[in-house]
Amino acid sequence: MFFFLITETRAKFKDQINEIVYLQEYQDQIGFLSSKVFQWGGDAAVYDKNEPYIEIVCSPNNPDGVIQKPVVKSDAKGKLIHDFAYYWPQYTPITHKADHDIMLFTFSKCTGHAGSRVGWAIVKDVEVARKMTRFIQLSSIGVARESQTRLVKIIGGLCDSYINFGSTQSELFFHYGKRRLRERWEKLRAAIEQSKVFTAAKFPRAYCNFTNESSETYPGFAWLKCVEGIEDAKSYLRKLNILVREGNRFCAGQNYVRVSLLGPDEVFNELLARLSNAKRYVA
Repeated sequence: MFFFLITETRAKFKDQINEIVYLQEYQDQIGFLSSKVFQWGGDAAVYDKNEPYIEIVCSPNNPDGVIQKPVVKSDAKGKLIHDFAYYWPQYTPITHKADHDIMLFTFSKCTGHAGSRVGWAIVKDVEVARKMTRFIQLSSIGVARESQTRLVKIIGGLCDSYINFGSTQSELFFHYGKRRLRERWEKLRAAIEQSKVFTAAKFPRAYCNFTNESSETYPGFAWLKCVEGIEDAKSYLRKLNILVREGNRFCAGQNYVRVSLLGPDEVFNELLARLSNAKRYVA
């Protein structure tokens, strides 16, 4: 029996209250498969069984954008899966070369083409790669050819733009994305500071080997906490006509929410206006 474990974030907010958060879909999928070979094992940091395990390391973490590392201390034999969906330079400083046995990536977070439904893995063990390929064939009969063609064209365009850097006046893709996210995070922090209703996590600065500059992390989502006295953050924001994902979808309390920062400018600006004008009340 294998145990699937999740490396959870102990996110620090400005009030220094810690909260353990992770994407619950990991656990939901394990339950849906109902396998006799593996089961959900929970928090990797407290795993103490002398049995095989698979630790999922989501870095940057969803929903809070925190960089994570493996934490299992058990002497049992285990495997690591590094979920690098958000490990792209517009979201976080690229501080090191990723070189793990199993690494997962997705096109949707790299360029925003979520509708193509294309992801990929870099796997060192040939046998593991064969089993993953077989699972994809059984579960989805492979990836659509038109999606693969679109992926190749877009990645080719991205690579060409960086190879030809200096020959065009256009801003490079990842540099553009990082600049826009930085601007949005600055505006968001100003809005929530004005509202006096929410707090957001602070991110340390790090040197990015891709953009050759020191910067903070700028996640595509904001993980917000309501002030004391507001127990249901989702309902509070719904009254302001703001749709969010509630904290319990990330195994946190109802006073937490995840807010998307990736919409069109007009949507983001309206979000800022509604957050800025929020009036505190006791739910």
